[in-house]
Amino acid sequence: MNPISLLFLALAMSTDAFAAALGKGASLHKPRFIEALRTGLIFGAIETITPMIGWGIGQVAARFAESWDHWIAFTLLLVLGLHMIYNGIKHDDDEEQEKPGQHSFWILAVTAFATSIDALAVGVGLAFVDVNIMAAALAIGLATTVMVTIGVMLGRVLGTMVGKRAEIVGGIVLIVVGATILYEHLSAAA
Repeated sequence: MNPISLLFLALAMSTDAFAAALGKGASLHKPRFIEALRTGLIFGAIETITPMIGWGIGQVAARFAESWDHWIAFTLLLVLGLHMIYNGIKHDDDEEQEKPGQHSFWILAVTAFATSIDALAVGVGLAFVDVNIMAAALAIGLATTVMVTIGVMLGRVLGTMVGKRAEIVGGIVLIVVGATILYEHLSAAA
């Protein structure tokens, strides 16, 4: 995977966490940088670990699927991208607003894990691609840390306005990364 694709992948993986961080920031009275950084580090650590777990799972499956691995990566990224776009478009009338002061470690960790399920699935897909998983996982974790820290700080002002759009953009980026992987493999085979 080339560095540009890796950058876009890292940014795409951080957008759902960014959207969640906007909500977290919006629920705080006046978010301080230390709270934003703490939140970013929790999300970033979890987003670093989950693609490596997924990659390990994918390595086992990779031995059985080398001839069509690029299709697996493309399909996973396409489905995840479409799912993110769908979540960004649908109206969540049932979504509860969090009350100020509920930002305990466990609430942040559970939220971070929920937003990192896509990174786990992407990790499975990355097992079928020529990629340094440590570099990819660290890029995803760093991008998530930065995006979540910024998201918490911006959340109070922009939470309801940008949250869903960030998820739509992230979904589009995932689809583009998947299409790029497919194109690179098909053009190399030709």
